[in-house]
Amino acid sequence: MMKRKRWKVAGINFDHFHMGDLLRMAISHPQVELVGIADAQPARLEPAIRTLRLPRERSFTDYRECLERTRPEIVILCPAASQHGAWVKRVAPYGVHLLVEKPFAASLREADTMVGAMRAGRRLMINWPLRWVRSHSRTYELVAGGAIGEVVNVWYFGGNRGPLWHGAGKAAQTAEQVAREKPASWFYRRVHGGGSLLDYLGYGATLGTWYQGGRRPIEVTAVADEPPGLEVDEHSVVIARYAQGLSQFETRWGTFTDPWTTQPQPRCGFVIAGTEGTISSGDYDAAVTVQTRRRPKAHRVAAPALEPPFQNPVQYLLHCLEAEKPLEGPVSLTISRVGQEIVDAAIRSVRLKRTVRLG
Repeated sequence: MMKRKRWKVAGINFDHFHMGDLLRMAISHPQVELVGIADAQPARLEPAIRTLRLPRERSFTDYRECLERTRPEIVILCPAASQHGAWVKRVAPYGVHLLVEKPFAASLREADTMVGAMRAGRRLMINWPLRWVRSHSRTYELVAGGAIGEVVNVWYFGGNRGPLWHGAGKAAQTAEQVAREKPASWFYRRVHGGGSLLDYLGYGATLGTWYQGGRRPIEVTAVADEPPGLEVDEHSVVIARYAQGLSQFETRWGTFTDPWTTQPQPRCGFVIAGTEGTISSGDYDAAVTVQTRRRPKAHRVAAPALEPPFQNPVQYLLHCLEAEKPLEGPVSLTISRVGQEIVDAAIRSVRLKRTVRLG
């Protein structure tokens, strides 16, 4: 029996706390060797060293030293939203495949720069964690199978109590911790790509594009709040006009509860309306609610637990690399780029206080 390849993986830049989750996914994969982690702030490496029992000699404060000494084949990047382009340009010349935590980028121009920086034959994957939620995956299967006909509208409500109320693994933080971290957090700095719109709109716009079969809207109208004392929004509402109808994407930092513990009201997730029915898909639910012309009364359809290689982004990336298959769905550059176009248009709409047409 042929021995399966072992993939050398490194994690670089711990700005986003999702790095801890991604590293756990990597180290739990039987074909992955976590060869190194790097961050300019050594204190941010300590939780990973401790919880993953990683030898200290595999941790670095200089990403270049990490790459040169460990020679990974895949690098996981979790920089602040406004730094995705800069970090891809730094790391891509080392000839690695890249898994970049959402959002795609802070702008469409930056997203295209990231694509252009990749070496020939190397993959760039944008991870959208909601892609690996069974309810949303089941919704796509039903949509793609024609269960509700042609998609006409997508409604999305996404958010949580706020980005500082939880850390890696969704570990809860206290109000005192949130108050202490908030003044220095990149999540609340405009220059670093903070705000609920950039944090969460990409989810709705990108998975919405997936459900829409890759369609682009014609124009976008967006409104965001202006919280006193903050330079970024905590609530936004975006309306996208498509040739076949309107879709709405709402982002919120400050929901009453976090959806992974107790669904708030409004519920976080998607509602998809088609020519032949509707689907409601709540974040983390074990079933979706469906109506069809043949069965108009709302009924539950099970959303089974996902099987490999669709349980997490590390599994899926390795599967595509080994099978020499293209990345598909929200994590692909094609779908993610349309999502980024919607985000860009929404940001311009908020700034200009008017409707913006897509190019």
